Amino acid sequence: MDILGIDVGGTGIKAAIVTVETGTISVEKKRIPTPRPATPQAIAKVIQKIVKHFNWKGSVGCGFPTPLKHGKCMSGGNLHESWKDVDVAALFKNATGNEFTVVNDADAAGIAEINFGAGKDKKGVVIMITLGTGIGSAIFLDGKLLPNTEFGHLLNRHGDSFESYTADSARKREKLSQKKWGKRLDKYFDHLDFIMSPNLIIIGGGASKRVHKFINKIEVDTPIAPAEAENEAGIIGAAMAANSEIK
Repeated sequence: MDILGIDVGGTGIKAAIVTVETGTISVEKKRIPTPRPATPQAIAKVIQKIVKHFNWKGSVGCGFPTPLKHGKCMSGGNLHESWKDVDVAALFKNATGNEFTVVNDADAAGIAEINFGAGKDKKGVVIMITLGTGIGSAIFLDGKLLPNTEFGHLLNRHGDSFESYTADSARKREKLSQKKWGKRLDKYFDHLDFIMSPNLIIIGGGASKRVHKFINKIEVDTPIAPAEAENEAGIIGAAMAANSEIK
């Protein structure tokens, strides 16, 4: 079955048609920059454009970069404060006429990696960390997802969230070298490793393409692997989440 998967990010909104049985993208991706300000109305217009671009009539899966509870945003995340309490699926359905399944974006990426990528057939605790505008997280126990975790908001020893210090946006903002950024990531992953004792950590998001540039600065004992689907994991997992809802 083919399903349209959409990955909403802080800098770009990406989409493709996914064959969910194999986790493969069957057409060329479409990417549109995330509008600024990233209000519900502005992003809904982009979603509308994407659905129209693919001439898509069926169900849509969407990974969304905010904490979600019963389909509603618990905060604006890195988008806009006006997202708080918005029912994302209802908003996008109203804009497009399509049925939407909306999950946290890191959960979506994790779903793809657990089924087809670096986490496939891995037992125990597997944590997916997406490094981008923010830090997203997904945690799995023997392949089963515990949704809506926010490990990017763990606090460092200065009382600040690791996200503000360690996200890829912080690297860009402070013009850090990959090695200096890797040292910051080492502190974050060391803390995460201490409190969760995972069997595997998977790095996703835009940084997954260049793990080799900073991995030697991360010295935690737990194995770390890049997402095999790289930055497409969110699209694939979003489509798979919609498929599970259809079933």
